[in-house]
Amino acid sequence: MLNQLAEWINSATKRGAVPVLTGRNGDMDTIGSAIALASSNPRMLACGLHLSRLSRRMCEQLNAPFKKIAENPEWPSPLGGIIIVDAASEAQTGVKIPRDVPICVIDHHDTSDWDFENLDLEIRNQARSTTQIIFNYLHEYSIKTLTNEVRKLLLAGLITDTGRFKHADEDALRCAANILSGADFEYQNFVESLQTEKISSSDRGAIIKALTRCQSVDCGPWSLVSTYAGIHEGKIASILLQTGADVSLVSRFRNGETRLTARAPRTTTKSGIHLGVMMQQLADILGGEGGGHDGAAGWSGNQDRISVESAFINLVSKTRRLSDES
Repeated sequence: MLNQLAEWINSATKRGAVPVLTGRNGDMDTIGSAIALASSNPRMLACGLHLSRLSRRMCEQLNAPFKKIAENPEWPSPLGGIIIVDAASEAQTGVKIPRDVPICVIDHHDTSDWDFENLDLEIRNQARSTTQIIFNYLHEYSIKTLTNEVRKLLLAGLITDTGRFKHADEDALRCAANILSGADFEYQNFVESLQTEKISSSDRGAIIKALTRCQSVDCGPWSLVSTYAGIHEGKIASILLQTGADVSLVSRFRNGETRLTARAPRTTTKSGIHLGVMMQQLADILGGEGGGHDGAAGWSGNQDRISVESAFINLVSKTRRLSDES
């Protein structure tokens, strides 16, 4: 498939500019993947709606090129194609994509809601992060692109998307080792700088307030702890798992949109829970967009927050433990 990707990029860049579009959440995996891939060809540029706090900090530290765009952007002309990284659907980019331009989707999510035409290409596998796919491509077809800065972006995406390697598999660990094998920086110092996050007093107060609103619910054979928050939903969801819950759920309502963020430990996913599939089912039932991985997933839409929470809890309750099957 990497050979197909090389051929698609070669053809597209001959036709014109090729934006490398990120998922609208702007996390380190999508941003690192886009900037690293775009660095391999002067006709490509990483772009998207949003940069997370960590992504913004990494881009500033590494002087990494990234263009913020509008929901309905003015695309360059001529446009040879559009590459989308780490997004399971067009809605997850938050950007209106022109229909008359070939697209290439590079992703590792278990769920997908893309529609493809003849000249389109999908690169999807069971990698733990999209940066793994990008590193393997660059290592084989554009090894000179793998500078220290690019390696840091790829490694940061891999580290964060595997939850500091808690959800890594053998391939993810091997990829991290391969990224480091050609690097000229110390891993320990890099991880320390990556984990150094300044949280303002107001943000800290908001996190604490969210934790005071927690509720524990028995969902059939599963235990679920939920709360609602305005910021740092992923961080709060990870904290809630420390209570020993099988599933954590954090909801948010802002600017007319409800968002759910769910997390589950490996023991839960091995026992039958797949949060990405559940969030996609939620989208099928209520509308909106949902998907993700077995242990980390989300949903967003304009439904009432309480009703969406209830619908998700109902899906969890209907899921049997694999050990219960006879």
